[in-house]
Amino acid sequence: MALPSFKKDPFALLNLLEKLKDDKAEYVRRSVANNLNDIAKDHPDLIANIAEAWLKSASEARRKLIKHACRTLVKQGHQHTLQVLGYQSPQIKEFHTVVLDTAVTFGNALQFSFSLCSSSDKEQALMIDYVIHHQKANGTTKAKVFKWRNIHLAAQQSFQASKKHAIKKISTRQYYAGLHSLKVVVNGVSQGRVDFQLIM
Repeated sequence: MALPSFKKDPFALLNLLEKLKDDKAEYVRRSVANNLNDIAKDHPDLIANIAEAWLKSASEARRKLIKHACRTLVKQGHQHTLQVLGYQSPQIKEFHTVVLDTAVTFGNALQFSFSLCSSSDKEQALMIDYVIHHQKANGTTKAKVFKWRNIHLAAQQSFQASKKHAIKKISTRQYYAGLHSLKVVVNGVSQGRVDFQLIM
């Protein structure tokens, strides 16, 4: 059940969550993370600030809690949160996204590859995700973020990876024929968009 008063002003909860963040029981710490994740949907900057504060001298258990608490913000590409977690604005060049077949038949897989080259003189932590914009019944599209790779890329080095994304019947999504699109996102920053047709 939603609690509108706490969604509007979550500060009454924060003292309790602060006291429980290092509880010995994992299920308690996970509950703290889930609470923070819920608060993040309406107060993203607040949770980014809390994550930054809690990471100071954090144990491995608390780091795991913070990562779980920030999962929605990470998927949204919230820059402050990503920076707190060690993912700075990416310094890359010569990035390419290639779709093997721009017409995909339902039941098969979208096959694509992505490559980039670092333009930094230092090693970078890169979180590489991809987003598929699915066609809806009304002709609009809805984005869905999928986790892909976390890497540490050496200075001036290149990276390349390929992926098969199954497009088949699942209980949580209704597919519709038409124009879809794919975006690869690095540290929350889109690296271009490639369209493909889904054939039902």
